[in-house]
Amino acid sequence: MQTVIAFIVIFGSLVFFHELGHFLFAKRAGIMVREFAIGMGPKIFGMTKGDTLYTLRLLPIGGYVRMAGDDLDTVELQPGYRVGLIMNEDNVVEKIILNQNSQHPNILFMEVERADLEHDLWIEGYDEDEKLVRYNVSRTTVVVENGKETMIAPYDRQFNAKTVGQRAMTIFAGPLFNFILAFFIFIVAALLQGIPTYEPIITEVVDDGIAQMAGMQAGDYVKELNGQPITTWQELSKTVNESYGKKIDMVVERDGKEVALVMTPKTLEDEKGKKYGQIGVMYQTPYEKASIVQSVQLAAEKTYDTTIMIFQLLGKLVTGQLSIDNLSGPVGIYKTTEAVAADGIFYLMHWAGLLSINLGIMNLLPLPALDGGRLLFFGYEAVRGKPIDRQKEGLVHLVGIVLLMILMVVVTWNDIQRFFF
Repeated sequence: MQTVIAFIVIFGSLVFFHELGHFLFAKRAGIMVREFAIGMGPKIFGMTKGDTLYTLRLLPIGGYVRMAGDDLDTVELQPGYRVGLIMNEDNVVEKIILNQNSQHPNILFMEVERADLEHDLWIEGYDEDEKLVRYNVSRTTVVVENGKETMIAPYDRQFNAKTVGQRAMTIFAGPLFNFILAFFIFIVAALLQGIPTYEPIITEVVDDGIAQMAGMQAGDYVKELNGQPITTWQELSKTVNESYGKKIDMVVERDGKEVALVMTPKTLEDEKGKKYGQIGVMYQTPYEKASIVQSVQLAAEKTYDTTIMIFQLLGKLVTGQLSIDNLSGPVGIYKTTEAVAADGIFYLMHWAGLLSINLGIMNLLPLPALDGGRLLFFGYEAVRGKPIDRQKEGLVHLVGIVLLMILMVVVTWNDIQRFFF
């Protein structure tokens, strides 16, 4: 249950902040947001505020911000439609009802001849006396069909009416907010946990290992290796890894005294046959209290280093140095979350930050159906001077969605085999 809660909270937070980025910049650009959804699938909760429906959906595997004009949801009234009109006190249409059986004391019925619900906002048709009439339509007019209400979206409030820069920023803001979220998670973790000192202090010595046989003890502070002073665990680890089969002269500080030790790291091989040394010690990073400035600096460094690391892994994936078997989907993320949660809240916070950056980068990849793919189209539009045909762009994104679904199925199946078989 602890893992389930941790997974939902982490994944829900990542999705929420991603979609919040899209939402805030859409609002800033004056775009009507029809729905802000967390989760996918059937709706389990919904609340309308202003012109936006806020929903929580059953499957915690994503979310979306549905913007007017971005999903071909514009309302069209075809000639011959028989509609009911409800007017406000200024005789302006505020509700259009497509159900002819609707009962309302002030409803006016009309057979539509023409209508413009995007630009000039009017509707024209024949009333019950066969007289041609025309009414202005409010910018907040609601169209009712089979009990479902949809507010019209004047063209200036539609996604595609905005400049290339406004649309691009609205799409880019999602991944951007994932980086911002990770940055703040790392700040909070540093303030609560402190900053790592990376001092080369031995936490635990493995029984019957090389280090124990050489006389090393838990708590030893390694000061010198082969006559050279060191100050970090990384220096110790690097020397040991590279000194397989070779003698190392060490000086450690123990109870205020210096003790000389000599040991030869055991030679091991990794999966690719590369040799490395091991002496049989455990390490746990020491931490010291951090100021706000130090926490911000550490968070910036960690955000940068994590970003570079993920890009390097992507590069290896593209060049074939990593296979698709190294990718993880929801099952793999869940199992890793389970392992990380067992190590404590700080490990969980760092894992959430890494996932947030990973989500931001994945969405920025220039692939159809992803934010990066849409940004690529915007860039092409900016150079070309006019947008690509929406149907052609939609077809490209549809193909992208299908390919991503296939990839997700393959990755999930690999996860299932890895963890359960």
